[in-house]
Amino acid sequence: MNQPSNIARSLLFVALTAGAVALAIADLLIGTTSVSIGQVWSVLCGATEDASLETIVLRMRLPKVLVALFAGMALSASGLQMQTLFRNPLAGPYVLGVNSGASLGVALFTLATPMMGLASASWLHSFGVTGVAWIGSAAILLLVMSLSRRVRNINTILIIGMMLSSAISALVGILQYMGTEESLKAFVVWTMGSVSTVTIDELWVLIPVVVVGLVLAIVVIKPLNMLLLGESYARTMGLNVARSRAIIFISTTLLAGTVTAFCGPIGFIGLAMPHLARITFRTADHRVLMPAAMLWGAVSMLFCTVACDVVARQGVMLPVNTITSLLGIPVIIYVVLRNSHRQ
Repeated sequence: MNQPSNIARSLLFVALTAGAVALAIADLLIGTTSVSIGQVWSVLCGATEDASLETIVLRMRLPKVLVALFAGMALSASGLQMQTLFRNPLAGPYVLGVNSGASLGVALFTLATPMMGLASASWLHSFGVTGVAWIGSAAILLLVMSLSRRVRNINTILIIGMMLSSAISALVGILQYMGTEESLKAFVVWTMGSVSTVTIDELWVLIPVVVVGLVLAIVVIKPLNMLLLGESYARTMGLNVARSRAIIFISTTLLAGTVTAFCGPIGFIGLAMPHLARITFRTADHRVLMPAAMLWGAVSMLFCTVACDVVARQGVMLPVNTITSLLGIPVIIYVVLRNSHRQ
C-alpha cells in the first residue's frame, strides 16, 4: 500500500483539526438548553451580563469540551504507546492494570467504607473518588515498575499486568457482592464514565497532568520507532530500553490514570484510535502516528459527547461509554479481520 504524500498528510491533519474545532463548537451549542453561537461568543468575550447563560457555557459546557478534548488525546496516546511497546494490536491504555487499580480504589471508597463504618470520616472524604482512583492507579504503576526492573521480557510484564487486573477484578466483584444498594449504584455509575462531572477547579489538576503525560509521550517517539522491531533490536541500536520503558509506563499512567480518576473508565478510545491513525495515515512512523492518534482521540471523544448531548435533548441521558463502545468496536473488528487475512 502506497503511503500518502506529505501534502496529503498535511491535509488530513488540517481536516482532523477542523473537525475537532467544529465538534467543540457544536458541543458548546447543543444541550438541553438551546444556545446560539452569538451567545457563546458573547460569554467567552465577557460581553454578557446573563448569569444563567454564563453558568451554562462556562461552568457546564466549556469544562466538558476541554475534558473530552484532553481525555481523547490522553487515551489515544497511551494506547499507541502500549501497542508499540508490547507489539500487540489489542493492547490498550489499561493493559498495565491502571484501570483496575483505579477501580479498586473507587470500590474501596464507595463500597468498603460504608461496611466498615467509615463513610462519614472527613479525612477519607478529603480524597474523594478522584483521589482514591489516582492512588489506586499509582499503586499499580509502582508495582509494575518494580517488577519490570527484574523482568527483561516485555511479554512477561504483559501477562503480569493481566493477572493483576484479574485478581483486582475478583476483589472488586467481592466488594460489589457485599456492598449496599446505594454504594453499589454509586460505583456502577462511576464505571459508566462521564466527562460532564469534572469541575473547573478539577480542570486545573487534570489538564497540567495530562499535558505532562503527553510531553513524555512525545519525548519517547524516537524510542517507540526503535521498539517497533523489538527490544533486542533496540538494544543493539544503543537504546536504554529500561529507561525508555519506565518513561512510557509513567506517561501511560499519567494519561490513562488521570482520565480514569476524573472521568471513570472510558473504553475503546485508547484501543481503537491508534489503529484509525494507522489506517488513515498509512505509516508506522510515530512522528506522524503520535499527533495523528491524539487528534483522532480528540475528535472521537468530542463526537461522543455531542452524540450524548443530542440524545439528552430527547430526555434520555446516555453514559459516554455506550457511544465510545459503538464507535470503537467496528474499528477493532476491522483490524482483527484485516490482520487475519494477512496471515
